[in-house]
Amino acid sequence: MNSGKMKFSGNCLPTTIGSLPHVDAKESTQLMLRYTPRIPAWVQMPKLSKEGMLVQFSEGIPGLVFKEGKLSFLNEGQEFEDALLKFYEEYLFALDGTSIKDLKRFAISLEYASGLYALFDLLGSIPTSLDAIKCQITGPFTLGTGLTDKTGRYAYYDPTLKDIIVKSLSLKAKWQISKFKPFGVPVIVSIDEPSLVGYGSSAFISVTKDDIQKSLEEIIGVIHLEEGIAATHCCENTDWALLLETGIDIISFDAYGFFDNIIIYENELKKFIERGGIIAWGIVPTHDTDVLSSETVDSLMSRWLDNIQRLTAKGIDFNRLLRQSLITPSCGAGSLSLELAEKALALTKDLSEKIIREYL
Repeated sequence: MNSGKMKFSGNCLPTTIGSLPHVDAKESTQLMLRYTPRIPAWVQMPKLSKEGMLVQFSEGIPGLVFKEGKLSFLNEGQEFEDALLKFYEEYLFALDGTSIKDLKRFAISLEYASGLYALFDLLGSIPTSLDAIKCQITGPFTLGTGLTDKTGRYAYYDPTLKDIIVKSLSLKAKWQISKFKPFGVPVIVSIDEPSLVGYGSSAFISVTKDDIQKSLEEIIGVIHLEEGIAATHCCENTDWALLLETGIDIISFDAYGFFDNIIIYENELKKFIERGGIIAWGIVPTHDTDVLSSETVDSLMSRWLDNIQRLTAKGIDFNRLLRQSLITPSCGAGSLSLELAEKALALTKDLSEKIIREYL
């Protein structure tokens, strides 16, 4: 298989982070398509029990059980060893596979991602001009520190459990690319890592930068082998160098609340932009209902331009930034009311159109 990526430029187009507060897949997908038709993302609906961040991508991972109402690993005994052996056999088969049928074990079912199937069906039935399609997985650090082993320790600390998490997520990314490849446009897979806000804290003192980068690079490598676009999203602050120094193609961050934190990494940002990296500006706030209610397209435009000017003052070309930017909400909208979630989508669309109209 040839490695590489399909050509893609952001050009300040709008897209979403993924989640909406709906419980009906078709309804939420139609709403999303209304506001982000050129780079649609399949909708995650965390109000549904199997679409939470830790559960949604858990299918097919050996040793996972519900224990006391919580998903965790039962990583002991012959049954686990047998499941582990079968997992690696099927992983190697699927990694080399050229058909979506070869990825059956790593498929995401309708029960766990109804928005994915709704998007696939709607794109096949309505005329739309696509620039890309956006998919997502939970990141390995977030999943690995959200799940525990039989002793209650984070799964990320167990080399075997970490490995099967990374390999499972890699092939769930590959499955999604294969699923949407027939539409003939780049498929973006966002590796969502909200838990990286805790990196460097006492809770994760033994986790190194190299540990996390190796996990991410394995997934990024599989995405690139499938000619996909690898993105990552962290909705608060983290060590941005950790992400910028990987082979990631798109960095998605809360530009409304944390631009001052990411601009500190001036050299890493410059190198990222110079190699063609795209910044997804999470400039529409979703973290606070009062803040979102008070914002307008003009107020967000002023805020975004101020951020852009601070980057150009550091020697980054303005026109290049425009070409290598996307406009998004700051994070998912799953916890908002239906009315405010739609406002976030509308502001994202209207701000993007204003930027394109005035500068592109």
